[in-house]
Amino acid sequence: VTDNSDNQSSCTSTVTIVDNTPPVAICTAFTLYLNASGTATLNASDINSSSTDNCGITSYQISKDNVNFYNTLSYSCTDVVGSKTVYLKVKDASGNTATCNATVTVVDNVAPIAKCKSVTLDLDINGNATLLATAVDNGSTDNCSIVTRTVSPSTFTCANIGSNMVTLTLTDASGNTSTC
Repeated sequence: VTDNSDNQSSCTSTVTIVDNTPPVAICTAFTLYLNASGTATLNASDINSSSTDNCGITSYQISKDNVNFYNTLSYSCTDVVGSKTVYLKVKDASGNTATCNATVTVVDNVAPIAKCKSVTLDLDINGNATLLATAVDNGSTDNCSIVTRTVSPSTFTCANIGSNMVTLTLTDASGNTSTC
C-alpha cells in the first residue's frame, strides 16, 4: 500500500481454503447373479451411477443397514427372495460424505445338476411297480437347494418288462430345472 507521500507498507495474511461441499451420491438398481457355489459379491461400483464431487471422490462403500459400510457385500441363496435395499456412501478428500440407496435383486439362475443311475424295479404280486424319483437320483446337486424331484414314467406293469427309459426332473427354489 502506498500513501500520497510515497510511503509504502505491506503485510501478508494466510487464507485457508476448505471444501465443505458434500459429494452428490447417485445410485442405480442392480441385479446380482449367484454363482455355482450359491454366492455372489456386490461391489460399490455395481450400484454407483456417476456420483460426483467438486474436488473428487476418494472412497465408495456400501451397506445393508446404512450403519456399517464395507467395500463389498456378500450374498447367498438365503437372499434370493425379494429385493434388497443397499446404501452407497461416497466420501471426498475433505471427509464430506453423501449417501443414496439402490434396490439390489439377488437371482439364482443356475440349474440343478441332474445325475441319474440305472435301477432294477421288481413288480409286486399284482404285476405293478412304482418308481420313486429318489431311486434313480445318483447324487444330483444344486447351488442352493433342490425342492422337487419327479420321475416319469413312475408306474410300471407286466407290459413294461425289460428296459424302460425314464426322465428325472429336478427343480430348485428359483424354478430352475434340469433333467437326466
